[in-house]
Amino acid sequence: MPTREELAVTVRTVISDVLGTDPAELQDRTSLLEEYGIDSLELMEIGARLERALQLRIDPDDLIAARDVGHAIDLLSTRMDSPV
Repeated sequence: MPTREELAVTVRTVISDVLGTDPAELQDRTSLLEEYGIDSLELMEIGARLERALQLRIDPDDLIAARDVGHAIDLLSTRMDSPV
């Protein structure tokens, strides 16, 4: 089970790979919609890559509901802590 910090590195790396940006630019309060204009295809690609990297089923609604990068990390962390 990764720590929140390890999870954050994975999430930021995946997002930056999809958006073509530097992971260091993505902070907890970074809004992908407002700051990067992320579209639904990019969001689905991020979700698919995170599922593979984390070996976790991710509900697309969770990613859509995430207000910012930190919120997405917290949602994923909660999912990983929950029993299946």
